[in-house]
Amino acid sequence: MSMKKRWKDLTQNQRRMIIVGVVLEGIVKLLALRDLKRRPADEVRGPKWLWGSVIAVANSAGLVPATYFLLGRRRDH
Repeated sequence: MSMKKRWKDLTQNQRRMIIVGVVLEGIVKLLALRDLKRRPADEVRGPKWLWGSVIAVANSAGLVPATYFLLGRRRDH
């Protein structure tokens, strides 16, 4: 049987790392959403509303915002 660890069972260092990860993911999401809002629709690959929804909702450890920055923006303008 595997026992799930609870917050109180984590060490102080483990708690700190989780908090840092959550804050970093939040910052990256905010940067991606800000860029998406300011960028004209013709400079975005795909619908802006879809990118915004996925970036805002998905827990992705930063992968969705990184995908937006790498693949979602057109560079030919």
